[in-house]
Amino acid sequence: MDDAPTEAYEHTEHAQHAAHSTDRFVPRVAMTIAILAVLAASVGSLETIESGAAAGAKTESVLFQNKATDNWNFFEAKSLKKNMYEIAEAGGGPKADAFRAQAASNEADSVQAQKTAKDFEARSDAALREAERHEARHHLLTIATTMLHIAIAVATIAIITGGRRWPWYASLALGVVGTIVAGASYVA
Repeated sequence: MDDAPTEAYEHTEHAQHAAHSTDRFVPRVAMTIAILAVLAASVGSLETIESGAAAGAKTESVLFQNKATDNWNFFEAKSLKKNMYEIAEAGGGPKADAFRAQAASNEADSVQAQKTAKDFEARSDAALREAERHEARHHLLTIATTMLHIAIAVATIAIITGGRRWPWYASLALGVVGTIVAGASYVA
């Protein structure tokens, strides 16, 4: 949410103009602008939250994938060791039983490493799906925020043009659509 620091002053200026107007329409438009500004700020904050949540979930996904990779590497190492001990055991000799035990131990370790790696991959995939969900919300909230800001600008046109009604009606429509899009981002 990158609003100019003077935006609040602009809304105050609209309110002051409305307070000095004898036309009851201008205060309505000023109130509409204030309501739209609150909605835009709220939706913009939600947009920022969703963006941060998407980044966090992506980071979590990468961390889980790294842990999965580490476990796959451990699995490979244990599988190689198991194979080496099996070859040594097949050669016979006085240490054949010790080689067989080492092969079995490495087999058990590799099975556990494989299970752990698959678990981390599943967690990585789940975190990636979560990131995509937050990104989709972020995109919809960006559209909603933009519509609400445009609605504010169009409502201002109603004041500037001396009380024309169509810009105000258009701003109300844009405000409603922006609010619906924001709400829909949490329903989908």
